[in-house]
Amino acid sequence: MKEFPKSEYQLPFFDEYGYVRKKCPKCGEYFWTLNPDQPTCGESTTAGCSPYTFIGNPPTRRRYSIREMREAFLSFFEKHGHERIKPYPIVARWRDDLYFTHASIIDFQPYVTEGIIPPPANPLVICQPCLRFVDVDNVGPTFGRHLTIFEMGGHHAFNYPDKEIYWKDQTVRYHHEFVTEVLGVPAEKVIYKEGVWIGGGNAGPDVETIIDGLEVATLVFMNYKVVNGEFVKLPIRTVDTGYGIERYTWLSSGAISGFHAIYGPILDKIFSMAGITNLDERLLGEISVYSGMLSLEKVANRLNARKAVAEKVGMDVEELDRILFPIESVFAVADHTKALAFMLAEGVVPSNVREGYLARLMIRRTYRLLRLLGIEERLPEIVDLQIQFWSPDFPHLKEMRDKILEMLEVEREKYRQTLQRGENLIKRIVKELKSKGKSSIPAETLVELYDSHGLPPEIVKEIAEKESLKAEVPDNFYNMVAERHVQAPMEIKDEFTREMETKVEGLPETRRLYYEDQYMRKFRAKVLRIIDKKYIVLDQTAFYPEGGGQPADNGFLKFDDEKCEVVNVQKIGNVIIHEVKGEKLPTEGSLVEGEIDWDRRYSLMKAHTATHIIMGAARRVLGEHVWQAGTQKGIETSRLNISHYRRLTFEQVKKIEELANQAVYRNIPVEIEWMPRTEAEKRYGFRLYQGGAVPGKEIRVVKIGDWEIEACGGTHVKNTGEIGFIKIVHTERVQDGVERLDYSVGIHALKAIQQKEELLLKTAEILETPLEKLPKTAKKILEELKETRRRERQLLKELAEKETGALAVAEEIVEIKGVKLVKRKFSDINIERMIQTASQTVKKEPNAVVLFYASDDKTARIVVMAGKEAIEKGADAGEIAKVAASIVGGGGGGRPDFAQGGGTKPENLEEAMKEAEKTLRSQLKT
Repeated sequence: MKEFPKSEYQLPFFDEYGYVRKKCPKCGEYFWTLNPDQPTCGESTTAGCSPYTFIGNPPTRRRYSIREMREAFLSFFEKHGHERIKPYPIVARWRDDLYFTHASIIDFQPYVTEGIIPPPANPLVICQPCLRFVDVDNVGPTFGRHLTIFEMGGHHAFNYPDKEIYWKDQTVRYHHEFVTEVLGVPAEKVIYKEGVWIGGGNAGPDVETIIDGLEVATLVFMNYKVVNGEFVKLPIRTVDTGYGIERYTWLSSGAISGFHAIYGPILDKIFSMAGITNLDERLLGEISVYSGMLSLEKVANRLNARKAVAEKVGMDVEELDRILFPIESVFAVADHTKALAFMLAEGVVPSNVREGYLARLMIRRTYRLLRLLGIEERLPEIVDLQIQFWSPDFPHLKEMRDKILEMLEVEREKYRQTLQRGENLIKRIVKELKSKGKSSIPAETLVELYDSHGLPPEIVKEIAEKESLKAEVPDNFYNMVAERHVQAPMEIKDEFTREMETKVEGLPETRRLYYEDQYMRKFRAKVLRIIDKKYIVLDQTAFYPEGGGQPADNGFLKFDDEKCEVVNVQKIGNVIIHEVKGEKLPTEGSLVEGEIDWDRRYSLMKAHTATHIIMGAARRVLGEHVWQAGTQKGIETSRLNISHYRRLTFEQVKKIEELANQAVYRNIPVEIEWMPRTEAEKRYGFRLYQGGAVPGKEIRVVKIGDWEIEACGGTHVKNTGEIGFIKIVHTERVQDGVERLDYSVGIHALKAIQQKEELLLKTAEILETPLEKLPKTAKKILEELKETRRRERQLLKELAEKETGALAVAEEIVEIKGVKLVKRKFSDINIERMIQTASQTVKKEPNAVVLFYASDDKTARIVVMAGKEAIEKGADAGEIAKVAASIVGGGGGGRPDFAQGGGTKPENLEEAMKEAEKTLRSQLKT
């Protein structure tokens, strides 16, 4: 890490107040103190520099609640000329590199900090709710030093080359005045520790404030941009401060934990639910003094982290762990349930991707903690307590209460299903590891099982140990998982884009006529460059380049009585390139006339506007948690993906369609305006980023009356009436937490209805019934079919019972290590009969493994069943079927008691049966 010289920290304030610079012998960091005899930097960390000295003895003038501390901070800086700014959302939808806001400066990166746009005020003060997941396993063990959700107080000043607001010295003076005069902390208790801060692509020197062992603030002087690991000077110097509102609240209370100071009555209720009463506050106070040493930052094992504390309080480390573990679990539950309330209230739908993954991680980790406390079923109740407690300050929590609790209920059911499905998977993995001579499940496998299948490591450990295989769960497991997902994946440019960037270098920005007049069909332009005899760059164009889910325009370029076809259009930086086909091309410097395929463009314009309309309708029907999760416009059909936690019902789809068409019939004007980013956010909020983060100093705002608003770069009709009609033709769940709506507009919507009508008429004709009686007739036929199948199954069962008398079903019975392998080749492929016969066989002979197979000219099918006693001896039908099916050129698998498979190489059946027998032999215990 880069180090800064002493001169970066040598401030007039320190000289004026008599601070001296020293080096901590424990952690090796430099710090500034009023006490020349101060032995260490005073911070309570794993380095053991100092204990907490404020527990039971707060240094402040009085005790503050978190609300009072937040207001004290904001009011102080307002009195000193800072404009109070409302907090930004906790979901960082304006950023394409992050999912959640984890510091107040995130609100202003990169556009303000790099001078692209002005700040909303200068200087400003904000109290920003934040989420950080990389310390999730430390939440609880450090008694409040680490939190997943917290409020960061930030006073920010943006210093331009021609306008200085304030810089390092005044920043430290403001902080010192706040802690000493407002909070009443004695000046000699305030230590300033030197550091280097890096985050969000920026960096700079910082000083961290330590009071009685607790770091309460970080004052960052951001004047660098990090480029490929190098520090590059920025033209704007930013004061980026982070005051820990919860930490100051804890400091002022002197409580045994930060959770007592923050959560008060909620914490008491969780302790009561868990049956944890009569806490030994004297002992906990002693432990809390050293709780800063409990961090898992450098020590992944919890017991190792506790050793230093155990020695300090004179206890056995395992006894200390036994006392602390349930208490720390309650602390973590208090933190996590607040985090969940805030995440879900802002429309984060738990899923397996992006921010939804982290929401699900928090839910499942909380369930795991509650399970250990024996109160797993109380999660909704505890989240509801959080909603009630925080709603006075954050009213959107109360507005979203019903949806939050409903999402939690859906997740509880999904979690239950995951655990049910996961048991067999874990057993298979355990068997594979044991066959390779492994004695334990590696941590990487535990992470993979959680990442890919949602299986908590504690459940894996529980099942594995029943199968005589160890599974050591790292105490920082959830940190390891979260680190994989906290950062949004970087967009990687494809080879074509990288190649074209070099070939358009030096060309001016293409004038975008399609924004000046979306109804322009023809235009004249000058050819600036021809690339590879197939790409043309013009000085201006009405051809829309592919982007935002809208396909590129097609059309023609005309020149000298010739023409070439435009088949694709792409935007490379600020230059638009036209891919063309034709025997002749225009020359560089010549003039051309462009003509777009208007029917195609107009269809796409209507489809794009319809996307916005359906989005507004979906939110009105389903709730404020609905956000866009991807779109693709088309000529005949288009699609819109939305975040939602359940499958859409027919009634919901019908209502969305009705509301969307009401918006069409209202003939609402579609207004488009380029606006400064800050002004747009202030006026319309962060729903602007419905379609994702939008780059640039100015953003193009598409507003459909009071119906919908979005920052969007696509082409649109002038009013909703031009769309004519919207028909949702299909819905499906494309991934967990994301629903897809396929729709058609205008004449294509009519054609979609006519196609469905034709299908109904043909079906009615086949069933020889009038259209109006089709449902009743179909129901009657289905009931008759079910009855026929029921009778067939009964006959097959009776036949199977006759065939299995004294294992007469077998063509061959082989005894392997006390288990009977029953083999038979059936004359034809009748899977139902094979299954019924096998089922009856293992019912009568639980010590048997049944291997039935059949084939025709093209396919082979295999059924494997294992009786209860055979399974106890190690038989696994799923593994046998998988091996056998692979030999006949296909796939197979299933449970240990029942599996099936097949393939397209029936000629290999005999070999497959031999391998199946070998597999069973290897499975059985001697």
